[in-house]
Amino acid sequence: MPNLEFLAWLLPILVIGVILALSIRILREYERGVVFTLGRLQGVRGPGLILVVPVVQTMERVDLRTRVLDVPPQDVISRDNVSVRVNAVVYFRVMDPEKAIIQVEAYNQATSELAQTTLRAVVGQHELDQMLAERDRLNADVQRILDEQTDAWGIKVSNVELKHIDLDGNMVRAIARQAEAERLRRAKVIDAEGEMQAAEKLVLAGEAMARSPESMQLRYLGTLANIAGEKSSTIIFPLPIDLLSILRGKG
Repeated sequence: MPNLEFLAWLLPILVIGVILALSIRILREYERGVVFTLGRLQGVRGPGLILVVPVVQTMERVDLRTRVLDVPPQDVISRDNVSVRVNAVVYFRVMDPEKAIIQVEAYNQATSELAQTTLRAVVGQHELDQMLAERDRLNADVQRILDEQTDAWGIKVSNVELKHIDLDGNMVRAIARQAEAERLRRAKVIDAEGEMQAAEKLVLAGEAMARSPESMQLRYLGTLANIAGEKSSTIIFPLPIDLLSILRGKG
């Protein structure tokens, strides 16, 4: 009899303990719980201690922290018909737990699929040179489109970054040749501009010397000083044109 009485007290205690264990939920500061009562939305609760009636109520946990979504490499053909592989990383967070649970079945997978299609669509609208030179613009375009599409799911896309733009070997060599040709073109242009500027300065110098014959004599003496300073066994003295004119006049 004592054993039966003990079991009679122990059984209700065990039942109550199991019910409490199934009812108590603890949500962290960055978590929220979307509670349903018999399938109908009851509300969003948390953080802290939450009581859920077993069988009657269910709860879905939602993490409010910023998540990092790695978009797998996508094969894209650019507007100038160049095949590239691009991948990206997306930073997003749940702003409205109620919409994230009710409006979409699995918001993580839905955001990933949407990011892949958006990345292919945006990159395919640009040429290869724009992809390589205007990566910030591509990031902003993908982020804007994703943010607009996921707003109905209660999700905020804060940032999108393109990680890699991979090309095949032939295209890499073609780009290297193009860059080398561009550098050569710039070098030739700089040389031509230097020759033009030097010619203009020489014309100005000639006009100044023509107005002042003494400056020509000073230039002649400076040239003799430079020749005398060089280590050479043969020295050629230039004969000024003015001196020939004087000798011709005397003759």
